[in-house]
Amino acid sequence: MRLPQAKLDSVLDRFHEVEARMGAASDGPEIARLGREYAELKPVVEAVRGLAHARAEAAELDEMAGSDDADMASLAAEELDQLNARLPDLERQVALLLAPRDKDENASVILEVRAGTGGDEAALFAGDLFRMYQRYAQRRGWKVEVDSVSEGEMGGYKEIIASITGDGVFGRLKFESGVHRVQRVPETEAQGRIHTSAATVAVLPEPEDVEIEINDNDLRIDTYRSSGAGGQHVNKTDSAVRITHLPTGIVVTSSEKSQHQNRAKAMKVLKARLYDRQREAIDSARADARKSQVGSGDRSERIRTYNFPQGRVTDHRINLTLYSLPKVMEGEIDELLDALIAEDQAARLASLEEEFA
Repeated sequence: MRLPQAKLDSVLDRFHEVEARMGAASDGPEIARLGREYAELKPVVEAVRGLAHARAEAAELDEMAGSDDADMASLAAEELDQLNARLPDLERQVALLLAPRDKDENASVILEVRAGTGGDEAALFAGDLFRMYQRYAQRRGWKVEVDSVSEGEMGGYKEIIASITGDGVFGRLKFESGVHRVQRVPETEAQGRIHTSAATVAVLPEPEDVEIEINDNDLRIDTYRSSGAGGQHVNKTDSAVRITHLPTGIVVTSSEKSQHQNRAKAMKVLKARLYDRQREAIDSARADARKSQVGSGDRSERIRTYNFPQGRVTDHRINLTLYSLPKVMEGEIDELLDALIAEDQAARLASLEEEFA
């Protein structure tokens, strides 16, 4: 891929502009925004400068290869061949950095896991999935905080909602949204028959306060008593909070002991869901032009099957099967995530090639 010099120059120009504005800015939010853009542009600029240096060196070597000095010409030609062999990789690295990317790539997320078809077994599987993500987050050094939970009668969760905070969380987990199917023999199955059940996963980027505005008049906020075990406080205090967003009908709840904390947590989840609706609307509008459906975010789509008798996990979007299910359930999911991200990167590169064609 031969990247146009004008495109590379525009990146450098923007970087210098942001750098200059950072030095002159005095408004806190603007400084923060410019700081984020600077951090995003810096690796791109370093790659662009590296490519420019390699191209300039190739031009010099090409000129030297035509020298009347036979020894110098031979040495320059040899170095030029080596450099020309490296240039496509440098071009690809820069192109990948320039390809359109999700602006929420570095965002923290709201993770929602819900039991689907399969009754008690689905709730148990939802619990297994949540623990898988929890263990993966621990491996990455991310912080996991449960915002809301509804436990299953036999264990696991009917629904669990948690915040995962850290750098690049959404970029790693965004392809996990969808229907996850499990095939295994439930503990309650006396005949040893394999059952199929499912759970749904939603990974929502957590928006910044400036991105989502909510009118207080659009909210109905109810308090009620928390249910379940928890002592006198849970049984006697109207601490649980239910927030209904009237224009969309979205309902969020939180039922910890502090009403103030419950309201804050519920509002955070509500903002994430409203923001996700905006993202879905944009994705739907672009659906016909998409080269890959890996990142479609369609939560009605069965994306993965976990087959316990055979110890395998299959991602249906990229036809990848791994025979390492025990490790996957312990949170070792990088091989799956890396393959999904590589597929998405290939699609973005193909889109960029069409743009420059």
